[in-house]
Amino acid sequence: MSLRKFSRAGLLALAAALLLGVALSLPTYRAAYAQAPAAAPAVPTTPEASAAAPAATPPACDAKTLERCTPNSGDTAWMLTSMAIVLMMTIPGLALFYGGMVRKKNVGDTVMTSFAITCLISILWLLFTYSLAFRAGSPFIGGLDRAGLQGILSDISTGIGNPNSLAPTIPETVYSMFQLTFAIITAALIAGSFAERMKFSAMLWFIGLWAIFVYSPIAHWVWGPDGFLNSANADAKFHVLDFAGGTVVHVNSGTAGLMAALMLGKRKESGPPHNVVLTMIGASLLWVGRFGFNAGSAVSAGMQAGMAMAVTHIATATAGFTWMLVEWMLRGKPTVLGICSGAVAGLVAITPASGFVGPMGAFAIGIAAGSVCYWGCTGLKRMFGYDDALDTFGVHAVGGAAGAILTGVFAINEYGGTPGLIEGNAGQVLDQCIGVGIVFVYDVIVTLLILKVVDLVIGLRVSPEVERDGLDLALHGETIQ
Repeated sequence: MSLRKFSRAGLLALAAALLLGVALSLPTYRAAYAQAPAAAPAVPTTPEASAAAPAATPPACDAKTLERCTPNSGDTAWMLTSMAIVLMMTIPGLALFYGGMVRKKNVGDTVMTSFAITCLISILWLLFTYSLAFRAGSPFIGGLDRAGLQGILSDISTGIGNPNSLAPTIPETVYSMFQLTFAIITAALIAGSFAERMKFSAMLWFIGLWAIFVYSPIAHWVWGPDGFLNSANADAKFHVLDFAGGTVVHVNSGTAGLMAALMLGKRKESGPPHNVVLTMIGASLLWVGRFGFNAGSAVSAGMQAGMAMAVTHIATATAGFTWMLVEWMLRGKPTVLGICSGAVAGLVAITPASGFVGPMGAFAIGIAAGSVCYWGCTGLKRMFGYDDALDTFGVHAVGGAAGAILTGVFAINEYGGTPGLIEGNAGQVLDQCIGVGIVFVYDVIVTLLILKVVDLVIGLRVSPEVERDGLDLALHGETIQ
């Protein structure tokens, strides 16, 4: 009998894989999660000595003090808020955005995909992917010292802990959860390309393996403390500016989506969006959540976060308006779907630049995003004939690449500490192009390998009958009334 015929087998195998991940992490596991108690101070032997002995005050956490220190309460509060609103971008934001664009018979599968990915990526993050992405190891991948989130030290009774060097003023638990929301939405974005035709079990396998073998290493390359593309790493081979995920999130997810669309082939039939109001609500939640996404990437409540918030809004509004005008001129009518797609394109393109450019740079990036991504979703798509169902590649890969390259053009030393082309640093544009190229090539190769393995084991695509009748009823036993 063939494994392809049994979707339950895929789910059981996935559960077995998760248990295997736990087993693999045990060799690196340490039982003590809480910070070891400090040695007891010497007890004064006389009343006079007791009165004179000062209370020990732990130092504040900063870039130079990363052990047994006190986090900054203002930064921590901002990052807790940022984590929450970035999670909102996926559930319910992206779920509604995608759910409104598919046909009614596939809405349930589409929104459940976002929800299931949120759960799956969170479990993998706990087991080992946070450690692989954001802990020191090698220039290519992190270590396993945080497998199972072991060793995230804190002493709640005294308010002291050991933060991650990448976010020195906040507890590492907060930083880990903030970065988890990035991993979640990156994986969930991919689903827009293969909407309405992939098996749910195959999706879980594909996304889980992709998070381990694609997202984790790429995140480490660009953001890890010793990553070979990290602009903050003095020893990096290339200093790629990516403040909040132009390469890690958008080029990465868009490229993977295109590979999935090519492997699956075109849909047997397609139709107009089920409900553009849902899409508009989802786009609005993505817009609001992006303030936590970009401004939160400053990992502090300071001037850089304020500028990142300002340029995010400027670029998004400009891109949405630009797309609307281009569509109006070329097709005769502006559409809800168009202006929403343009706004998302602006969010995408400003993401890598948000900590490095000023307001006018954001305005220029918004115009470019609205124009280039419109072409990516129309002209480019027609040129090559692929079925990117919800335009993940056209918006996210094209917009992410454009934003990453334009970051090298409009970066201002006063805002982000690195000059770009307009301040005479032409080499930064070259570094940005190299970073985009490396991520694209690696993503293409490894994503295709993962898809091929999953296809051989359980099959990627639903049957023609299921596709005709709708994934909701066949895969989930539910329908949208």
